[in-house]
Amino acid sequence: MQPLETATLSSAIRARFVRDVNGLDIHILEAGFAPPGRPLVLLLHGFPEIAYSWRRVLPALADAGFHAVAPDQRGYGRTTGWSNDFDADLRPFRVLNAVRDALGLAAALGHREVAAVVGNDFGAGIAAWCALVRPDVFRSLALMTPFRGPPDLPFGTDGKVPAPPQGPTIDEQLAALPRPRKHYQWYYSTRPANAQIMHCRQGVHDFLRAYYHHKSADWEGNKPHRLAAWSAEELAKMPTYYIMDLFDDMPAAVAKEMPSAAAIAQCRWLPDEELAVYAGEWQRTGFQGGLNWYRSRTSGAFEAEGQLFAGRTIDVPSIFIGGNSDWGVYQTPGAFERMQERVLTRLAGCHLLDGAGHWVQQEQSEQVNRLLIDFLRQHAPG
Repeated sequence: MQPLETATLSSAIRARFVRDVNGLDIHILEAGFAPPGRPLVLLLHGFPEIAYSWRRVLPALADAGFHAVAPDQRGYGRTTGWSNDFDADLRPFRVLNAVRDALGLAAALGHREVAAVVGNDFGAGIAAWCALVRPDVFRSLALMTPFRGPPDLPFGTDGKVPAPPQGPTIDEQLAALPRPRKHYQWYYSTRPANAQIMHCRQGVHDFLRAYYHHKSADWEGNKPHRLAAWSAEELAKMPTYYIMDLFDDMPAAVAKEMPSAAAIAQCRWLPDEELAVYAGEWQRTGFQGGLNWYRSRTSGAFEAEGQLFAGRTIDVPSIFIGGNSDWGVYQTPGAFERMQERVLTRLAGCHLLDGAGHWVQQEQSEQVNRLLIDFLRQHAPG
């Protein structure tokens, strides 16, 4: 395996491997690596992205005086040392092991602290847990997807009879709607999901084009708003990339919203030559590594481990930068509000950017860079 080489990367970015980190050889993109000793900013991507999704952020952070590093996370891109088998042990894909990956990467790079950890999508959850469990190392936090905090412990239950199960599961409720639906995270946790995406009728490149478009501000149907409850009726108000039609796979769901050739030609935040980098990586690795993160979450197997931190807040300086057209802000009802009111005790700003959906650091990179650098200069240790 060689480091990523593509003409679409700035000359300020280099790609290389950091060997033997928590069982991984981690592929990174970095900028601002010279002179040594600059404060480290760690950038964590989500699904279905890779380190490349930070290509427009890395040089700006370097110009501002930081050592900016974006890894291909466990299960993604050119990082190796993980299993892409559906039947593999899920323990390596639990969130606290992802924190160990990030901590180990910083240590391997010679940094005893991280000036800021930044995350979008699944990377936001990992970044938040980094700041929650090791605030002595991860000294500030930037989130692009809400974090509702660690799971609660049952409280005041002594002497009380356990409550009976509360009727049908959310999956059963969604399936029983007049228009039967299913939740995308549970679809991604199924055995057929990887093969259905890899061998979809439109091919991986066009699947990714439709998927990125459908979740971006370019899709005019993205007009998110708060949902009243975690109920089938409320969740079904979201687009089909989150609450899918029951008998669709994800390629079928997003194919219905494939942009026209003219719209693709006008897309400045993800031109086809950049999309080809993503497609080439996913065609080589398959999607199972990324999907194993969903399986780890939906299994519930690691909920108890997270309860070790029940009631803990994130007390390092933080900022939220999201897209005004991102349903991800509201997909878990109440999480956005809880994050602001209870979880982030030193929240310096909460920004929802016009012209951005779920891929905010790509769709509105200049605004993201400005907000992020202003935050780091004011709040991150130098």
